[in-house]
Amino acid sequence: MKKLLALVLAVLMVCSAVSALAEIKVGIVNNPPSESGYREANVKDFEAVFTAENGYEAKTFYSLKNDEQLAAAQGFITDGVDYLLVSAAETTGWDEVLKSAQEAGIRVFLFDRMIDCDKELFEAAVVSNMAAEGDTAVEWLLSLALPEYNVIHIQGAMGSDAQLGRTGALDAQFAAGTMKKVVQQTATWDEAEAKKIVESVINSGEEFNVIYAENDGMAKGAVAALDEAGITHGVEGKVVVMGFDCNKWALRELLAGNWNYDGQCSPFQAAVIDEMIKTLEAGNAIEGLNDAKQIISVEKGFDARTITEDDIATYGLGD
Repeated sequence: MKKLLALVLAVLMVCSAVSALAEIKVGIVNNPPSESGYREANVKDFEAVFTAENGYEAKTFYSLKNDEQLAAAQGFITDGVDYLLVSAAETTGWDEVLKSAQEAGIRVFLFDRMIDCDKELFEAAVVSNMAAEGDTAVEWLLSLALPEYNVIHIQGAMGSDAQLGRTGALDAQFAAGTMKKVVQQTATWDEAEAKKIVESVINSGEEFNVIYAENDGMAKGAVAALDEAGITHGVEGKVVVMGFDCNKWALRELLAGNWNYDGQCSPFQAAVIDEMIKTLEAGNAIEGLNDAKQIISVEKGFDARTITEDDIATYGLGD
């Protein structure tokens, strides 16, 4: 009996050792979950997929600062991860780190946001088309055919792919003179900072009738400022309110008529990257990429006049 027990324990130890050796090491560089409801959902998605049960040894680092992300990525490279997964705080400054990963034989995947670099430095990117998100939102705004467009533009973290994409379409309207830029200022995704920006405009007495906030949290802060000043907003109000990300609580604001528009941004990229990593581990090539080595999430915008409870249940993030 003792010999049998010893044999079983030995087998279990060998199996455990083989399992540990088989784990794929990944380093994940992301923005912190406190950034927004979108980011919280994004972080949870990666935590659910890149687990020991799914064959991974995952190390994570979170920061909104590009230099801190770069240092963490270099640390993962030094640690000898097999794959480096990056959602960059800024689009620039990554060339040397990605070249270092390539030289070390570490494969890189981008997610959520693109980086301004040679596409040979990464395997694939699973991202939203941020410029398309901006185009869709601005096209919707133009469809309202307002007599005039006096816009408070609240930007996200400057230099991020999301900020650049969602800003671009609106900047084109400002340049063309079809819309007036009342103020254009970053709140770095922060609700309280967005509130301060709108309060400052209200106190200045300058006229505005559109708030274009580059995420839901900043739109919420902007609306708080309107409410305190007794300024109406939404479908029947004076001010058009626009956000991005499609948190459930934000879509409920649309359904109630308090906001006007919310642009979808899908945070669910982990399963797609997992599938691509497993494809590479099996010795096969990744298929389905476009010329820029991207897989683009399919997204749309929601209008308060047509949104339904089913939309919120299907597309909303969080609770």
